[in-house]
Amino acid sequence: MSSLLWHPEVQSQKDFLPITGTDYIEFYVGNARQSAYFYRAAFGMSLVAWAGPETGLHDRSSYVLQQGGIRFVLTTPLRPGCGIADHIRRHGDGVRDIALAVDDVKLAWREATLRGARSVHETHELRDEYGSVKLASIAAYGDTIHTFVERDRYYGPFLPGYEPIELDSVSQSVGLTGIDHIAANVGWNEMRRWVEYYNDVLGFSLGQSSEDSAPSSGYPRLASRVVADGTGRVKLLISEPARGREKSRVEQYLAFYHGPGVQHVALATDNILVTVAKMRRQGVEFLGVPRSYYPQLPYRVGHIDEPLEDLERLGILVDSDDEGYLLQAFTRPVEDRPTLFFEIIQRKGSRSFGESNFKALAAAIDGEKQPNRYRISVSV
Repeated sequence: MSSLLWHPEVQSQKDFLPITGTDYIEFYVGNARQSAYFYRAAFGMSLVAWAGPETGLHDRSSYVLQQGGIRFVLTTPLRPGCGIADHIRRHGDGVRDIALAVDDVKLAWREATLRGARSVHETHELRDEYGSVKLASIAAYGDTIHTFVERDRYYGPFLPGYEPIELDSVSQSVGLTGIDHIAANVGWNEMRRWVEYYNDVLGFSLGQSSEDSAPSSGYPRLASRVVADGTGRVKLLISEPARGREKSRVEQYLAFYHGPGVQHVALATDNILVTVAKMRRQGVEFLGVPRSYYPQLPYRVGHIDEPLEDLERLGILVDSDDEGYLLQAFTRPVEDRPTLFFEIIQRKGSRSFGESNFKALAAAIDGEKQPNRYRISVSV
């Protein structure tokens, strides 16, 4: 099994494209109004802004949701034949844009395109009564893009043209604080290419990694690498299919999504027990974990503060490294296609990504194939 770690000191020699964080993640969805209600009612996201025909946006409607340092944008097309509709027809609901906050959009776009990035939108500026925002976009894997966002002169709810929402009576916060990392799946033998892309084009660095040449019997090895910007605020886990006796979940994703894309978004919390319990009560379904996982947990990871019975009841996994441990739970896919899902993660010193839990996750995903195991208890 791969050992995936990120250490901030492992950086490019020169940070030629400084990134200050993830500004937003935009999802293209078939019905943004209904999707927004799901994320508000189930994930506790708050509706803070929206745009549509009433605000002068004639080809789409978008809803902006926030919780802690997380910002989601849900966008739906208003007419067939446009790029948004084509994206949804091909991929289903999924991530279109991972927007990166920068101090200088023009510099970021110029540096990226000079180093080989394909431009999607050149630098442009949007203005309204709240100020101005500069934007530019480049292509990434599949149909995913990165938009550079410079908003230090903007005081509105999101972007010019969006109307603020003063109060969200639906949302009940679950304690999510930020985006820990984003996981992408790419095609066969494409992982190295995209690792090099992020290193050469965006100045990202490769986290420490190693591979076990003898993967566990019965499960395809997960071939993954971690890349991150110079500050470690933006971390991407890039995976490709690996040979094995069974079809891997990466292959399954590529088949149903019809190409590379974002497989899951890891959302951070300071108290995973509280967060997962609230999400379960609000209707979020999580992958089941075999009961046999928990008796061996203390011997594998050492001392942890959380009671084992609470972890088992909530389906929370634990992994450790030399710097501490982490706790993580995985939702079931939130779309009808088995593509996009979410990870809830709490770090207690560990900088790894829970790779020794991948086998347990694979076993749980295999259970998705059994119709009588589709539903799990949501009592907490």
